[in-house]
Amino acid sequence: MDNISLSGRIARWVLDLQYEDIPEVSIKEAKRFLLDSMGCALAAVKNEDMAAMYRFTEKLGGTPEASVIGQEAKTNASNAALMNCLLTRALDYNDIYWEEDPSHPSDLIGAALAAGEANGKNGKQVLEAILVDYELMLRWCHAAHPGVREIGWHHASLVQFVSPYVAGKLYDLDFDQLVAAVGISASSHFTLGGVVAGHLTNMKNTAAPLASQAGVIASLIAREGYSGPVEVFEGKEGVFEVINSVEWRPEWPLKDLGEDFMITQCAYKAFPTEALTHQPISAALQVCQQHDLEAEDIAEILVETTVRGADILSDPSKYKPTTKETADHSLPYVVAAAVADGNVLPSSFSDEKLKDPRIWDLLGKIKVVADPEIDSLFPAVKRARVTITDHQGASHTAQVDHAKGSPQNPMSDEEIISKFQANAAEILSREAQDQVIDLTMNFEQVEDLGDYMRLLR
Repeated sequence: MDNISLSGRIARWVLDLQYEDIPEVSIKEAKRFLLDSMGCALAAVKNEDMAAMYRFTEKLGGTPEASVIGQEAKTNASNAALMNCLLTRALDYNDIYWEEDPSHPSDLIGAALAAGEANGKNGKQVLEAILVDYELMLRWCHAAHPGVREIGWHHASLVQFVSPYVAGKLYDLDFDQLVAAVGISASSHFTLGGVVAGHLTNMKNTAAPLASQAGVIASLIAREGYSGPVEVFEGKEGVFEVINSVEWRPEWPLKDLGEDFMITQCAYKAFPTEALTHQPISAALQVCQQHDLEAEDIAEILVETTVRGADILSDPSKYKPTTKETADHSLPYVVAAAVADGNVLPSSFSDEKLKDPRIWDLLGKIKVVADPEIDSLFPAVKRARVTITDHQGASHTAQVDHAKGSPQNPMSDEEIISKFQANAAEILSREAQDQVIDLTMNFEQVEDLGDYMRLLR
């Protein structure tokens, strides 16, 4: 075993993992994340950017073997993986885990569904693949210090390391094929941090889905006997050698793998925004609710947050957002929207809302600063402090350490279901919603994945 490469040692665990090995609490969490992700995907079906990608996918054609959420037609597994992962990601409403690096493990669920449907897999087998996704993605978030995001690589770069394991398990790859698939994918899909810097474009949402699709493609290539770098991580000019501005911790991708299931440490999102905006949003809402403040009452809003929050989420372009992609990564905008409307919802980023004079008036009153004390707590505590001063000169402050949906402030089953229902309301009837909820919460009983996916078409 000592002579096997890192990708090979992970492959051994992936191939050996059986449904019966997974704790019930982890299975339940996988089903909750699946339901949450399908709601996020359904909420994005009518978006203009998704319409463009639907057209793109349709023009590609392909063997009709996997369903595309929100569409009647099927396509091939790699196209379906891209589209379904993108739908899940489009509103920035899906899950979040952030240690050295951030990640959204549900970015890969669409790939598991596509590969599972194409290969006639059942619910238990897809749940195994979803657990592979979460257990590996969360561990890779600890593997570099500082995270690769801190030196200019987008965290989608980590997705390419995991997606071939997820897809490869469902394609029944053998050991050599799975190692080859990882080598193919992990050597070819690094993503620049520029996709989330400054003025943001559609690529912000598409980076991780492309890396998820890459795992399906790599698995298909490897299944034909094609080879890839065996020591893609630790070998000459491999990941660890080339990305050399971080301290790599090669033990982390394998750390307690199969013994400590980490999926329960991942968080849900209560707001469809970048993760570090959740604590400031919650703090601003808390102040306004406790002191009965309206947008017109406010003279100034001070947001104290991490260096990352002040830098990435509050640069000059974030004070003049003209696109949804920039607005949902704009700390000033989401705080202004929360204060103006009493919440932040997917509708907060409509074209109409992006021109709302009440929000734009508040943008000029918001100051975001990096607090060294707060930054020293990150990532264990993602604290934010918001102070709102009214026109009478009275100031009120709220501090939030743990966002709603985090393991420290969890969402109940009822809250997950309510979020799904709100997200699915424009696409599915209440009867269809109830069917999806019931099947997802009992996903291990699904024998034909196609039946499940038809409910989402």
